[in-house]
Amino acid sequence: MPKGWTGPNAAQRRAQARIAKALAGVGLVLPGSVAVRSYRCGKAICACHSDPPRLHGPYFQWSRQMRGKTVHTNLTPEQFGDYQAFFDNAAQLRKLVAELEELGVSIVQADPRSKRR
Repeated sequence: MPKGWTGPNAAQRRAQARIAKALAGVGLVLPGSVAVRSYRCGKAICACHSDPPRLHGPYFQWSRQMRGKTVHTNLTPEQFGDYQAFFDNAAQLRKLVAELEELGVSIVQADPRSKRR
């Protein structure tokens, strides 16, 4: 170890172990997000233009990035139900990664060598 630094303390190592255990439990993930949308069509005599309007939908639109472009895919209500856990897992994964990053930053900030100016 470099002089003046002993590495992560016991609490930080426990936090890392807790996060690693949680990461191991994350199941399948899907990137992106799902928006539930309802629309008016272009037909003036359609019920979606009445008062009150009866919009078309709901449509489950999954958006994600692929090769630098945003891609949208419409999911059926059944597909959305089947994949909901994958979207939930992705949110949990992002949360855990953020915790791991915060932990890493706290370790650097606690390093006495970081206080030099």
